[in-house]
Amino acid sequence: MEESKKILLATSNEGKLKEFKKLFTEFDLVYQTELGINDAIEDGLTFFENALKKARHGAKESGLYTIADDSGLVVPGLNFEPGIYSARYAGEGASDLDNRNKIIEELKKRNLESLPAYYVCILVGINSENDPMPIYASGKIHGKIRTISEGDGGFGYDKIFYPNDSQTSMASITPELKNTISHRAIAARSFLIELERN
Repeated sequence: MEESKKILLATSNEGKLKEFKKLFTEFDLVYQTELGINDAIEDGLTFFENALKKARHGAKESGLYTIADDSGLVVPGLNFEPGIYSARYAGEGASDLDNRNKIIEELKKRNLESLPAYYVCILVGINSENDPMPIYASGKIHGKIRTISEGDGGFGYDKIFYPNDSQTSMASITPELKNTISHRAIAARSFLIELERN
């Protein structure tokens, strides 16, 4: 593959790596863990800010065109939590199970079995740390979170997230279907169009 198609994917999240590998098949993806690059400090207040911070950090450390994402679960009825703190909702170093259990606890405190929610993904692509014109795209999938956990696939909140028009959780659908309907898939399709234009 041409050197120009080599792209850094600025994440160390194994679940995201697997999904992006299937979404960006035409590129020679290099992962930051392969290059010994540590995670960027995510101290932004929005998904976009954090994605841009990750992209700038990755581009600076690698010298490669860098794609970074920031994504998470948003529950408007829980004051838009966990939002940008989705990976650490139950505290630093929290597991996916810890984070899901905290959501379930919040629902039970309110005597609720479910609440409307959505997954969001922001993708940012940048040529270099100082690129003044990053390209970006977003993707969203609406559904609800429930106190019932089911499914063996996916990661994060997938076991308790039920997409609209689905009777099963995101963790119960096939990886092939997930890679067509997920927030990451929607963002990736839009991002590839932008990348082609630029």
